[in-house]
Amino acid sequence: MGGKLDLVPAAAGRRLGAAVLDWVGPAAVLVVMFTIGFLSITRTQSGGFIIYDTGTLVLLGSIALGITVVYMLVLLGIEARSGNTLGNRLMGIRSTDQDGYAPGTGALFLRGLITGAGILLAVVAAVILVVFKWFALALWILGPLVLLGIAWSFVVVVSNSWDRNGKLKGWHDAAAKTLMFDINAGRNPVTTGGIRGPYSFAPLDLPPVQQVSSPIAGAAGRQGQAVPAPSTAPQQSTAPQQSLASQPGVNQPVAIPQPQLYPNQWQPPAVPQPWSATPAPAAAPAVPAPAAPQPRPEPGPVQTRPLPDPAPASPALHPDDDYDRTQMRGETVPAPVAVLRIRLDDGRDFQLDRSVLIGRNPSSLPGENVAQLLAVADPGRSISKTHLHLLEDNGGVWVTDRNSTNGSAVTTPDGIRTDLQAGEPAYVRPGSTVHYGDRTFHLGQA
Repeated sequence: MGGKLDLVPAAAGRRLGAAVLDWVGPAAVLVVMFTIGFLSITRTQSGGFIIYDTGTLVLLGSIALGITVVYMLVLLGIEARSGNTLGNRLMGIRSTDQDGYAPGTGALFLRGLITGAGILLAVVAAVILVVFKWFALALWILGPLVLLGIAWSFVVVVSNSWDRNGKLKGWHDAAAKTLMFDINAGRNPVTTGGIRGPYSFAPLDLPPVQQVSSPIAGAAGRQGQAVPAPSTAPQQSTAPQQSLASQPGVNQPVAIPQPQLYPNQWQPPAVPQPWSATPAPAAAPAVPAPAAPQPRPEPGPVQTRPLPDPAPASPALHPDDDYDRTQMRGETVPAPVAVLRIRLDDGRDFQLDRSVLIGRNPSSLPGENVAQLLAVADPGRSISKTHLHLLEDNGGVWVTDRNSTNGSAVTTPDGIRTDLQAGEPAYVRPGSTVHYGDRTFHLGQA
């Protein structure tokens, strides 16, 4: 995203540039074809009657109208699904519906009808002139109508300049409930989750993390023990103790309980065994017995260090029971998460993922991230291809009618029925029934 999280309405200049790029080709074809057709009309007189030969005009006019209609349908289909056209791409703008998604065919058709009303009037006038053979008036009627139609289209396209709401909508946008955004200066809502944006944009509130000291670093200091040096500790573990045990008048070292990996768990002291110069079989794999008698080591470090009580250490001496213990953040016990399920009126039962589309043959919009598609057989065709959008949130579901033909409604557990507004999410709690077309489903918890 590059930091572009805001929406920027398209300026009038960019709108006008995109419209000119999109329609300069078809307009040129219409003007050239009809001009050649009118100039090719021949007039002959037979039996006192004037006969006009309009064959070339009809042929060229039909070709021009056919090319224009095909181009308009292709352009309408592409923009309805993506908000993009050749002119929009070159000018860096996108058209959307009022929620920031792809505008749809109906809205674009109405917007185009309002924008091209003047040109459409000129085409109808041309057909009437041909039918009634008023060719002498063609120049005086069609010329002003074409100029008026072009001027009207220009004014409608740039009419957002007079919109007091941040120059957001033109006259055709207000009628068709469409919007246009500058994706070079801001975010493209069609591919990033609509007006509200993707859910990853929402900040995640985490409990504060408290800085704590390591319990291992202070454990030895509190118990009066020094950390053994790596080079000497392994060599004085078993053999020196065995040789000291055989010498009279030398204090024998006492085994000190050591903490295990898990907190608050201590290994009880081993039962004292008779000292012997020969190591026990269990200790032989750890430290091999020397072949020759070992020289007597200096007993200073063993005698001068105070020896702890050989009794089992109390759990109160464990490092995690002091002020240096690790602190928990947030709640210690996570709240249980409800598993939501829906039961369709045909008996099928589904566990909901985070984002679900329901319809006869549901499909997501370009750039829309949907985890689950639920196709519902509907011979009566009362539900739309993509009828509902479900979004799981906080133990309930946000239900949005995706501009369906027959609408949707919700009946709460207390029996209150409310119709859903197209494109506006409504929060539905478990125990409610959702009506879409002639079908229903019940929302519950597993």
